[in-house]
Amino acid sequence: MSIKATRTGIVLRPDPTRVLFRPFDLGSTTRTLKIIARVGSMSDNEAEQKLDEVIREFGGRHYKLERFLLQRFEQIKPQLLTDEPLPEDRKLLLGAYFTMEYSLESAALFNPSMIWHPDQSNVPPGFKRFILSLRATGEGHISSISFRMGYIDDAGKIILRTPSRYVTSPDMVPNHRFNRAMFERKLYELRLENSIQEKMMIGLGDEFSLDELEAQIKRVLAQFRYNAEYETIASGLTALAKSNYEIHFEDDQSLDERCIFPTSPNETNGIEDARFVQFTEDDGQVTYYATYTAYNGKVTFPQLVATKDFTHFSVSTLNGAEVSNKGMALFPRKINGKYAMISRQDGENIYLMYSDDLYFWQTKELLLKPTYHWEYVQLGNCGSPIETEAGWLVLSHGVGPMRKYAIGAFLLDLNDPSKVIGRTKEPILSPDENEREGYVPNVVYSCGGLINNDELIIPYAMADYASSFATVNVQELLAELTGKSKPETTKTAVI
Repeated sequence: MSIKATRTGIVLRPDPTRVLFRPFDLGSTTRTLKIIARVGSMSDNEAEQKLDEVIREFGGRHYKLERFLLQRFEQIKPQLLTDEPLPEDRKLLLGAYFTMEYSLESAALFNPSMIWHPDQSNVPPGFKRFILSLRATGEGHISSISFRMGYIDDAGKIILRTPSRYVTSPDMVPNHRFNRAMFERKLYELRLENSIQEKMMIGLGDEFSLDELEAQIKRVLAQFRYNAEYETIASGLTALAKSNYEIHFEDDQSLDERCIFPTSPNETNGIEDARFVQFTEDDGQVTYYATYTAYNGKVTFPQLVATKDFTHFSVSTLNGAEVSNKGMALFPRKINGKYAMISRQDGENIYLMYSDDLYFWQTKELLLKPTYHWEYVQLGNCGSPIETEAGWLVLSHGVGPMRKYAIGAFLLDLNDPSKVIGRTKEPILSPDENEREGYVPNVVYSCGGLINNDELIIPYAMADYASSFATVNVQELLAELTGKSKPETTKTAVI
């Protein structure tokens, strides 16, 4: 008899009241100048009243709104016609005219990934604190990474914490430094390493900043104006630099107030389906990584985000001959001295990848093909492999008739993950009548679960609209995957 997941009945729906402030860019210098002129024509009394109105209406909806308005003023300041200093209230008002609210999850809150929180202090006995990352989608179908927090109590009950009403995108880390050797290796993989690129990087040291790179590019372009080849290489260099960046949140911000919003050229249309994993190095150090899909409206790019504290994040491109398609998921530790990844390069089959370098992936080997009726269209992973004594437990998704998505599982050998121990012949979770309707009908999907005692907890999306949780007894699931009546005891995640 096939194993079926048990639904918890918890539903996490998108909340349109969770808004953050974003730059309101009109895309026209002429219109920008007109707005600046109109604000400049206001009397002091009119400007004061309008600013008071803005603060009354929006101040309680945001974290440090006035700071952001001043930042926006600094961004439009070059458009001012004179250097005459402006009083702070005028700066704030001008900033407000070039700021907008964005409801980051007004359309959907889905594709969750679940990990243990790095801070387990002040937790009641028997409880564990977890982090849930989600794909939040708002106006224009732009996706970002949102967070929730919760607990699992001593009876295994999932308790979600009510999020703060505030939500804020991070600050870019100023003067982020690039390692030249790593940067040039990525240029080689992108086929951008040539004599023109060398000219554009002359004088840069072993480490350099984006400002230094752009200044050097500007000097070279000034000598070769209207040369399409030079402009193409310059655009590629700048795009690569902007796609490898660091961001930082305020320490006093709650995790559920933090949103990783698209920043780089690769991400203009969204950050999709982050698969977080607690990665333990050989020396015991822990880093939280997430593979995700960056989308620019035309092409998808697999990327990697890393953090140790969920306050400071570094974002990097993944490069190499086998970096393509969606759904890459990192194993939680090295295997036989190498990084390992589950992937799906061809949009259909599941592959296994190894690499000596976390950021470069050159080879792959076929692991699983669609075999059962519910996965004939395609296979994919539903998050990073979970280590158990019986093997690497991997949640998978399959697509069948009528493009119906369902979730199954397979088990890989601990020492040689190319060996498949077993896989579910039937889904363990399929859309029921309450989950079929949404942005994309007939879909259940996860970006990663975890094991708590003898329960596998599966956070999952419902029709690409809302999210929920289901559970499976690990012993019973492993028994089905191994064909043994008494599977070996599971190894739970280390906190």
